[in-house]
Amino acid sequence: MEGSASGLRPVLSTWQLWGIAVGLVISGEYFGWSYGWASAGTLGFTVTALFIAAMYATFIFSFTELTTSIPHAGGPFAYSKRAFGATGGYLAGAATLIEFVFAPPAIALAIGAYLNVQFPSIDPKHAAVGAYLIFMALNIIGVQVAATFELCVAVLAIFELLVFMGVVSPGFSTANFVKGGWSGADHFSLASIPGMFAAIPFAIWFFLAIEGVAMAAEEAKDPKRSIPIAYIAGILTLVALAIGVMLFAGGAGDWTKLSNINDPLPQAMKLIVGAHSNWLHMLVWLGLFGLVASFHGIIIGYSRQIFALSREGFLPGYFAKVHPRFKTPHRAIIAGGVVGIAAIFSDSLITLGGQTLTANIVTMSVFGAILMYILSMLSLFKLRRTEAGLARPFRAPLYPYFPAFALFGAVVCMVTMIYYNALIFGLFVLFLALGYGYFLMTGKHRANALYAATVPTTP
Repeated sequence: MEGSASGLRPVLSTWQLWGIAVGLVISGEYFGWSYGWASAGTLGFTVTALFIAAMYATFIFSFTELTTSIPHAGGPFAYSKRAFGATGGYLAGAATLIEFVFAPPAIALAIGAYLNVQFPSIDPKHAAVGAYLIFMALNIIGVQVAATFELCVAVLAIFELLVFMGVVSPGFSTANFVKGGWSGADHFSLASIPGMFAAIPFAIWFFLAIEGVAMAAEEAKDPKRSIPIAYIAGILTLVALAIGVMLFAGGAGDWTKLSNINDPLPQAMKLIVGAHSNWLHMLVWLGLFGLVASFHGIIIGYSRQIFALSREGFLPGYFAKVHPRFKTPHRAIIAGGVVGIAAIFSDSLITLGGQTLTANIVTMSVFGAILMYILSMLSLFKLRRTEAGLARPFRAPLYPYFPAFALFGAVVCMVTMIYYNALIFGLFVLFLALGYGYFLMTGKHRANALYAATVPTTP
């Protein structure tokens, strides 16, 4: 679908798409992943993270085929709808929406935690709400401005991660990293395996949301060329950073002190340079760029998903309007923000399953992502069979092995996450069921939306 037809402007360059790809995810290098150490230990979590990295690499190479073949603001929703009809579109769209609406509150809380390190009087939740208001406004102003900002903060965030590694490297000790590295034990045993599986959601957090570039496809100048470059360069950048951050943080000292907090990098640096070092203050301030990059980028993602679902009648048409001046889906941006702010203040979730609020929000977001990954790979296989003649500017390499491994990895993740997070999964299913009820009641609305989209306007 052409950007002009949808009301969205095709203005994004390859570098801006790369900035979105990296920026969407890079907060995962700053926080969230260290919760995996609590259950798997450093070495066990490394094994889990490498498996997840392989799953994401094969997924992105496969997903790029879908994105370039069907450049649509709905991303996975559009692929599953084309492959499996309206019900498939609903499931993929709802899963993606849950992923992209629940990830920002976790990142906003981390922004609040980082600011609280510098200014203890600031309530992290109030800072999180402030972040929502600021970056929703920036997204409404225009996608070109938003994407340029995203590119700048992504580059600054990468620079800061490299600074972190350089500053802590003199104090790095392999002995620190491996001590108790197998779920608290110094040697691998069968007892280490459950913790490695339980850590899967936090390994996924290293890479979660990179697929959001697909939702900017209608706003790319040349999606068939630029999206493959952005995706592949983005996943390679993120894998390298994830490995580096994990190794240097774990080797800085007692890693158990970093395994259940929202700001592991400043705390790891504190072990090396002390609590009053200028390096620490710099990390806190520049570290915000990584969180801001992901937070801001995911707002781009969730707003386009809400916009696309509304445009085709899967959500109320009210959210399918673009701003008359800025040509951005302003109503969708605000709607996702309202849900995210509500999640920040959902204190009843803090003890659900015995995990922190942030950990539970991360897990909920990951459930949405994994379901979407499964549906996307199934869509790829289905469309290869039923639409062999579809133009595919980029074809998944080593087909069918790459998409098959990505599908296998996603299924393993889903099964183990259900086992270890039954309560959160029950809530996830409840959200899907409520959405499906709305889906069943609005069939006529979707038919009207489809009719309006296909009948030409009278001059």
